[in-house]
Amino acid sequence: MLYQGPVMEPLAFAESSMTDIPQMDGSCLKPSTADEREMSDAFDAANWQSHKWEQKFTIPAGYRLLSRDEADKAEACLGAHGRDTARCANYVQLKHVRFLGVPGFDRAHSRALVSVVKMCGGDCGSSGIFAVEKVGGKWQRSEPSEFTQNCS
Repeated sequence: MLYQGPVMEPLAFAESSMTDIPQMDGSCLKPSTADEREMSDAFDAANWQSHKWEQKFTIPAGYRLLSRDEADKAEACLGAHGRDTARCANYVQLKHVRFLGVPGFDRAHSRALVSVVKMCGGDCGSSGIFAVEKVGGKWQRSEPSEFTQNCS
């Protein structure tokens, strides 16, 4: 859902799930309803476990799925800014390595929290937790609210 529009760079995702741990345990999420608390608890529980993504995402621009070792190498190459051309040849087109958290769903599976961490080197990157909802059979990002506003 997050990558259905035009993408300005090649996409690469780590096959192992990961979220920004300081975002968990309620440090940035501010649930104010029972539904939000349910999603927050489900997100927290899901992300204390590791998940291995498979090449099953439907993204029009395409993407690469990187093993943990490849993701580490790609991140190091991004941080080296092209200085190690022989070792980094497989990653020269990348601008980011993305790490996805495991979604935390509400009971009806019509709303969820998702996490994306975009790394562009050891000291470079951004992350966020976003609320999404299913509307007309398709997932879309929810309107900004106090629930997740401190999570990016």
